[in-house]
Amino acid sequence: MTDSRPREVEHEITVSAPAAEVYRLIAEVENWPRIFPPTIYVDHIERSEGEELIRIWATANGEAKNWTSRRFLDREAMRITFRQQVSTPPVATMGGTWIIEPLSATESRIRLQHDYTAVDDDPAGLAWIEEAVDRNSRSELAALKTNVELATASEELTFAFEDTVEIAGSAKDAYDFINEAGLWSERLPHVAVVRLTEDSPGLQTLEMDTRAKDGSVHTTKSYRVCLNGEKIAYKQTTLPALMNLHTGVWTFRETGTGVAATSQHTVVIRAENIEKILGPEADVAQAREYVKAALSTNSRATLGHAKDYAEARR
Repeated sequence: MTDSRPREVEHEITVSAPAAEVYRLIAEVENWPRIFPPTIYVDHIERSEGEELIRIWATANGEAKNWTSRRFLDREAMRITFRQQVSTPPVATMGGTWIIEPLSATESRIRLQHDYTAVDDDPAGLAWIEEAVDRNSRSELAALKTNVELATASEELTFAFEDTVEIAGSAKDAYDFINEAGLWSERLPHVAVVRLTEDSPGLQTLEMDTRAKDGSVHTTKSYRVCLNGEKIAYKQTTLPALMNLHTGVWTFRETGTGVAATSQHTVVIRAENIEKILGPEADVAQAREYVKAALSTNSRATLGHAKDYAEARR
């Protein structure tokens, strides 16, 4: 007889940071792509005091998945309960609780509980979920420890910026140019080779070989979430040596005369590689400028070609 009772598991970690700061990072889901390696993007569907419905795109066992989850936030108790509303097979149901426990003014314990069932109680599905939950939970807690402690120690390593180009054309055509990244090696001079897969609509895996100004070629891999012709969010998983993190969003806003197309970047500098890449005299400020210039050059080039494409199709 099949046992359909939910499986339950708990993971925990201790961090050198105040409990309130840890709670804030977990509660504010816009932080998740920065602090949790598996998370690609999170979007709010509904939001009210103490409760929200969110859609999450993340990798599990090397595969990109997405689901919706309802969360109940209790700031006083520092507990966040979550329950998937629409799960992706082999997951049938999934839920759990974040519990933040202060150990002292500067240290806290994070407990992450899960309960889950598999479609048709399939043993292979249960094994897949067990492995994914264990791997992602360990990864999430380790990354949370690293990132909350880094955030407490140094804010200068993290920065964000954006580039915007005004296009006298339609938002759909500009969006299509960015969405059709599989054609970028034909359309963008700085892209040497591109490999794009889209196993489910709107969820892409993009690998590129990009030429730098000095002629060198760099390989990057990103997961991309393409949302209804309005925005394309991405997270790089293969990174250049100077970056610990790179996430971004392409947005397309209709204006009275056309569309404002924007490329937004969030970056965390890998401090230990600054000297190796930029020399012994270089500091964090120089690393930020170097990375910003490189990313902005490619973004503005891509936006410029999107502009030409959209304006030619008016």
